[in-house]
Amino acid sequence: MSTLRVTAEVLTIHEHPNADALELAQVGLYRAVVAKGAYRTGERAVYIPEQSVLPAGLIEELGLTGRLAGSTSDRVRAVRLRGELSQGIVCRPKALADVDLAQAAEDGTDFAEVLGIVKWVPPIPPTMNGEVESAPDLLPWVDIENIQRYPDIFAPGEPVVLTEKLHGSACLLTYVADEGGRVHVSSKGFGAKSLALKEDPRNLYWRAVHGHGVAKAAARLAERLGARRVGIFGEVYGAGVQDLSYGADGRRQTLGYAVFDVSAEIDGEVRWLDPAALLEGELPLVPRLYEGSYDIERVLEVASGRETVSGRELHLREGVVIRPATERYSPVTGGRAIAKAVSPAYLTRKGGTEFE
Repeated sequence: MSTLRVTAEVLTIHEHPNADALELAQVGLYRAVVAKGAYRTGERAVYIPEQSVLPAGLIEELGLTGRLAGSTSDRVRAVRLRGELSQGIVCRPKALADVDLAQAAEDGTDFAEVLGIVKWVPPIPPTMNGEVESAPDLLPWVDIENIQRYPDIFAPGEPVVLTEKLHGSACLLTYVADEGGRVHVSSKGFGAKSLALKEDPRNLYWRAVHGHGVAKAAARLAERLGARRVGIFGEVYGAGVQDLSYGADGRRQTLGYAVFDVSAEIDGEVRWLDPAALLEGELPLVPRLYEGSYDIERVLEVASGRETVSGRELHLREGVVIRPATERYSPVTGGRAIAKAVSPAYLTRKGGTEFE
């Protein structure tokens, strides 16, 4: 999930092809439907991204009462309005009436706290929950930004790799060699708090770890690399996990699992490594869909379509994760150069689940 930032942005306004009273306000590569004439190209306005939860007063002010997602109708999500995908909300809240939005856009000011906007936290089903313990040695996963919000993470023509983004639940495993081979298993949410799940045969993540021999693979990798710690990050998927199953069943032995990233602490430095180069043939890996020069149109094209995990194109694809062919730092993210692109069909599907 992306980090939450509510910022002032420079707008580019486009015609809405199917509605005379509406227009499209572009922020990055996102477009949000707005009332015609409300904004002009080059003007600044506040952009509230998807997965934001808004306070009741702001919802009423924006005229969105009863029109947002969630059981309490307060969460921003992608929708189609008169056939056009609208992602996020473009507005000028009264609370910021005296704010210089041009300067705020230049400074990158975050208005989330001022406006009372918080990030939506998905619910945790019982099979993904459990008793937790402190795990300071756990290697955490990172939030991945959407390439449509931050299109400058990669340079045109830069060599990149696109892997399929699976709709499951992230399983974090850390093998600690100098603690007698201790294994920590966690979810993305618990991992962000340096918490690990105590071993439980009923727990989804521990079932995946045991079922696919992930801890043993991590131990072998630590020995090969001379690493103090190895982190293996995989997606657990199947029926009962999320609404997209890829032909697997999360309630039975056919629970799906695929590695999407690897990190290792070597000589005191944590490095991100290529799973395909290290674990091919050892563990299931997420499919590689494209390797070549970075082109945003190509990325968005590959992000859509049918899934390739099952080999049977059973349902739509969630999207892709974009990485440079050679791991590097990004001044745009302030960390790894990594991003995601999500399929519009996935964003607007009916009956979708979004558990942690």
